[in-house]
Amino acid sequence: MKELSELSLNILTLLKEDARRSPELLATLLGVKEKEIRDAIAQMEEDNVIVKYATVVNWSKVDEDKVTALIEVQITPERERGFEGIAERIYLFPQVKSVYLMSGAYDLLVEVEGKNLREVANFVSDKLSPIESVLSTKTHFILKKYKQDGIIFEDHEDDHRLVISP
Repeated sequence: MKELSELSLNILTLLKEDARRSPELLATLLGVKEKEIRDAIAQMEEDNVIVKYATVVNWSKVDEDKVTALIEVQITPERERGFEGIAERIYLFPQVKSVYLMSGAYDLLVEVEGKNLREVANFVSDKLSPIESVLSTKTHFILKKYKQDGIIFEDHEDDHRLVISP
């Protein structure tokens, strides 16, 4: 694992907050030349530190039905590859958005999206559970997202009432 410079870490922090920030703006914010920013970003992209620039969408504001589930999966590790091979088999399904190796009561946490509950349930019963190394699954459907990637989705109205003190 490569150790990143302080400049690179600062760039990552600022891009994580808003990936639309230009190299020119980043240079101004960090007090360095724009070329240093461009070079650092190019190197991090080449090293696969920066993998993708993504948009966080509040799907509850869009008229599109989508169901997200988090599935706890207990597995038996494979002899030569441990958890890697099974995780790979799972993350290659198009419905799977994320797979995490976990400590605790289960081994993998799998995030799945579908058009409805039935589609997700069918994925679990027809695709995930039949995998030979899968011992058990426990599915949790996300009912509402309040915050994701540090971004709060709820609109909060400020309290404009006057403070009354005794």
